[in-house]
Amino acid sequence: MGARRIAGMVAGVLSAGAVAAAITVFNLPVAGESPGSAASTPVATVEIAKLTLVDRESHDGTLGHGDTTSVLSRGSGTVTGLPAEGATVTRGKAIFRLDNEPVTLLYGSLPAYRTLSTGVKGADVKQFERNLRALGYRGFTVDGTYSWATASAVRDWQDDLGLTRTGTVDPGQIVYATGAVRVDSLTAQVGTVVGPGAVVEKVTGTSPMATVRLDTSSGRLARRGATVRVTLPDGKVVPGKIIKVATFVSQGENGEADTTGIKVTIGFTSKVKSRGAAAVTVAFTAGKRPNVLAVPVAALLALAEGGYGVQIVDGSLTRVVGVETGLFADGKVEITGNGLQAGMKVAVPS
Repeated sequence: MGARRIAGMVAGVLSAGAVAAAITVFNLPVAGESPGSAASTPVATVEIAKLTLVDRESHDGTLGHGDTTSVLSRGSGTVTGLPAEGATVTRGKAIFRLDNEPVTLLYGSLPAYRTLSTGVKGADVKQFERNLRALGYRGFTVDGTYSWATASAVRDWQDDLGLTRTGTVDPGQIVYATGAVRVDSLTAQVGTVVGPGAVVEKVTGTSPMATVRLDTSSGRLARRGATVRVTLPDGKVVPGKIIKVATFVSQGENGEADTTGIKVTIGFTSKVKSRGAAAVTVAFTAGKRPNVLAVPVAALLALAEGGYGVQIVDGSLTRVVGVETGLFADGKVEITGNGLQAGMKVAVPS
């Protein structure tokens, strides 16, 4: 996808070709006098500023809720209840119903893989006990051992759910997720007969996220933890942070070779609302130059002997000083040259 250079405080040092292109665009005037000559004060002047120049590179992205995860049935039966698409399901609530019994969402990173009963020990037991306690059940210790006290609390939990009070937990009764989920889409419908491993629905996290697909040539932009600016569909610009970077492969069509790209996931540091997929623009920091002298690009002069300069204005006197250019950003250019200081005035040809 093509990057769009935007004017703004944003990062990354341009290549020599890009610098030349930037200068060409502004059609720089040629200096008409040599350093030290006197002339009338130009109509328009600006001060040389000392600031941080940041170059941003913009890419199209999508606002949503991140990647989807499939919710699988661990048991066999008829789907008798489903949440609505877009609904949020939290801990202790039914993520779907099978044979009119709830399959309950709990929080954790370890999937349910065995029946939990008295005497069983392990990380999965401790994870389940933490959820049981978070749901308000007491009388047992969260220690990774499924004791008679744990079984007693489970019977109370099962009773509240309308389940048979067995005191044991079948893996088909629960589904784990790292937190609350948002129902992205339904794969099954009420009345569908499913078996173990059948996909019932697809869910995402509840926090809005932006995703951008980059070419590998733009991989330097995809730094986990880096800050970005996201322009939302309503035009509002909000800060974001890169929270995930992953490589993907797109299969070529009509005999074309596969292509590799980079998928960037961005979280938001301020509140953002999302009701579904929407187009956004993400401005990545490509480079940054702190505490540099800068002038508007229009202040540059093309010197007859080659290179570039600026016309210093000191009262009624002017002189042209040769400069080396650095980063171009926000309509400004970084300059270095003999005797240049912040606050000096330079002419801006009209």
